[in-house]
Amino acid sequence: MNQRDVFLADPEATARLGKSLAAELLELKPSGRLLLLRGQLGAGKTSLVQGLAAGLGIDGPITSPTFALAQHYEGSLAGEPTHLVHLDLYRLEAAAAASDLYQQEEEEALALAAVLAVEWPERLPFVPSGAWRLDLEPEGEGRRARLFKAP
Repeated sequence: MNQRDVFLADPEATARLGKSLAAELLELKPSGRLLLLRGQLGAGKTSLVQGLAAGLGIDGPITSPTFALAQHYEGSLAGEPTHLVHLDLYRLEAAAAASDLYQQEEEEALALAAVLAVEWPERLPFVPSGAWRLDLEPEGEGRRARLFKAP
């Protein structure tokens, strides 16, 4: 996976980016399958996760886990099981609560060799090591996506 900066004209383009990222994340060792998603409300984070799920062979609706906090999905590619853990820290304003939930879900994601997608990672009191970060920002009628390895 390399750094990139791309304009996304619509939600479908955002989902396509997610689908291509899924293939790249699966090539990494499980501890590197971490994607931090940053962007204001309505920036396209859930559309991107829907694309990730499609790229992981996951069928069914993918919704924002804002109220559930975490969603777990299972699919398959070429007969092999795939997993996605979708975490949303938006409602957890206390850093300790966000950290506790993140660590719990990270442990499960590692055990499943899952892709872990985290919305609102700025709620964490730390930047998870080995993470990729995707920033989504409004631009004109679409959005700008900037992907890079987190420090």
